Amino acid sequence: MPRFHCPEALITGAELDLPPGAARHVQVLRLQPGDGITLFHGGQRAQDPGGEFDATVLRMGRSDVRVVVGAHHAIEREAPRAVHLLAGITANDRMDWLVEKATELGVASITPLTAERSVLKLKGERADKKIAHWQAVAVAACEQCGRNRVPVVHDAVDLAGWVRAQGLTAGVPDASASAPQRLLLSLRAGTAPLRSAVEPHGERAVVFLSGPEGGLSAAEEELALQHGFAPTTLGPRVLRAETAPLAALAALTL
Repeated sequence: MPRFHCPEALITGAELDLPPGAARHVQVLRLQPGDGITLFHGGQRAQDPGGEFDATVLRMGRSDVRVVVGAHHAIEREAPRAVHLLAGITANDRMDWLVEKATELGVASITPLTAERSVLKLKGERADKKIAHWQAVAVAACEQCGRNRVPVVHDAVDLAGWVRAQGLTAGVPDASASAPQRLLLSLRAGTAPLRSAVEPHGERAVVFLSGPEGGLSAAEEELALQHGFAPTTLGPRVLRAETAPLAALAALTL
């Protein structure tokens, strides 16, 4: 059954018009009144309606689609461990691919990192458009893979800005044992393998930092280490910038 993201109030028995994007998709599929679809709200907050809802098409307009919301199903397909990617922005359509596949693998959130070696530099209106585009990519991936919680694609930021926003202080460990574990993809000698750096089958959240093409600069890596990131490795092979965070996600969430 076709699945659609609908960030509206979903209440069994209520009638509503689908958002423009979902309505266009219904029309492209040439669904008709009486056909069934699945809706999900997609919110990450505890108060947002989770799971998914049956719905039935009531009316097909020229540019709008009206449905009635049916039964709710408390189905979640989230990973047991929340993994937040802090990923260097890659060039061309590779970032689209990273966002799509990371969503399928269960990422909790993605923060595009404007690193020193990032080829693509984002500012102002262009940055806003890119973030909106990547958020739409995440929505479409959720519709396809069955997730009912859409990962947030945060605004692009450099590493120093991210550190400030988190309120981290160099050399000061987290006071809370439940604070996310911070891991850094590093090529330095003696770095521990990823699997040995995290609790096996644990539920503690993880922030995984990886760089763009060419990796993080020495200064960026040092900044991360000063603020509690533990260096890890994914093995002896050099992975592309869009492959490395996905490999880490697979190891941490599957």
